[in-house]
Amino acid sequence: MSKIQFPEDFIWGTATASYQIEGAANEGGRGASIWDTFSKEPGNVKNEDNGDVACNSYHLYKEDVALLKELGVSTYRFSMAWPRIFPNGNGELNQEGLDYYHRLVDELLEHNIKPMCTLYHWDLPQALQDRGGWENRETVDAFDHYAKTIFSSFKGKISTWITINEPWCASYLSNYLGIHAPGKKDLQVATTIAHHLMLAHGRAVQSLRKIDAQAQIGYAPNAGWSEAYSNSEQDQQAVRRANGWQIEWFMDPVFKGEYPDFLVNWFKENENVTVPIQEGDMDVISSPIDFVGINYYTGNVARYDEGNGLFHIENLDFNYERTDIGWPIYPEGFYQLLTYLNERYGQVPIYITENGACYNDGVENGEVKDDNRISYMKSHIASVHRAMQSGVNVKGYLAWSLMDNFEWAEGYDMRFGIVHVDFDTLERTKKNSYYWYKKLISRSSFDLIKG
Repeated sequence: MSKIQFPEDFIWGTATASYQIEGAANEGGRGASIWDTFSKEPGNVKNEDNGDVACNSYHLYKEDVALLKELGVSTYRFSMAWPRIFPNGNGELNQEGLDYYHRLVDELLEHNIKPMCTLYHWDLPQALQDRGGWENRETVDAFDHYAKTIFSSFKGKISTWITINEPWCASYLSNYLGIHAPGKKDLQVATTIAHHLMLAHGRAVQSLRKIDAQAQIGYAPNAGWSEAYSNSEQDQQAVRRANGWQIEWFMDPVFKGEYPDFLVNWFKENENVTVPIQEGDMDVISSPIDFVGINYYTGNVARYDEGNGLFHIENLDFNYERTDIGWPIYPEGFYQLLTYLNERYGQVPIYITENGACYNDGVENGEVKDDNRISYMKSHIASVHRAMQSGVNVKGYLAWSLMDNFEWAEGYDMRFGIVHVDFDTLERTKKNSYYWYKKLISRSSFDLIKG
């Protein structure tokens, strides 16, 4: 018998993000975001793709909510586009943008789907970037003003909030590696931004407590998992640095009120990079939260390699099966990550706010046979269950993503959805993974062998 059974109160859902699905980039009073700018600079995004139209969910949201309803999810994670609410980042409120999200939330509530709203999923208003973006500490104030506006407007409608999605990506991937908007390549800038993002998170947590004490709030860091090739000290420390860059760097400040010394010292001694902490910052960042969201996709085995990259580490290829985006399939890492978080931070309530796989299967005779995605979901959801059985306090799982969408620097080439989107006609087609997930949700169980 290979049945995996989840508790009756386990939360099942899916997730999306505003710039990836909404489109209507120049409608409804929306201002430009850094992704509008970045995606239109040649060479930044494959095929010169951008989010001007995306999935056109701005206009087709009722159709998308109907897909959620049929799927049977109890929650839907989406993000609000900051430049729809404040086209200039702060200043004058755009009521039309606010009204759109009220229509979306009302539609969800009408179908008994609980909204889980992310305040920041990377679409910073370009007007703020022009004034220094997240590198400028004043952006923290602008974010807090935006957050207060949203909390007040949706009090009683939205009771679960996520402040920042994947701060590692919004800081280091975007401003050190330069792969995402705004495309900078400066480690000190990225580290400053990482701190300001976490400060913005803490400020928003404090603001929500004053506005709606009944609501719950957390944030959603991303993390992979590197397993050390051997028990040698060099391998162990290299992996500790690599994992810590995504885990401890963004979680110790929240749960322990400090940055991890081993990385602070590494940055200072090897890169002359420091964190611009001001008095009181760590108290704000460590404001108590109700849950943490975890976004997990991949992992690997790694070992020390002097001079290789920022942390002197080599990722080894054991001929892993890979998804179509090239990421190793490593469900064991999901279990290791979750149990490590439990050991380090205690039984913090966890939502899996993103987990999914890129497979670019097309529609054939009205069907999308994405068996590889189903296999990926099975193995990773089983890892979540293993972690729960080991004492990790996981409350829910949200598949990434409801539908194929604009996959950032990969444009429209890479498909993560359980619903196929034809980006010429915008037609939605439910994939086989959609039907598999629907069956899982209805039973809160599945068979590892049969499905």
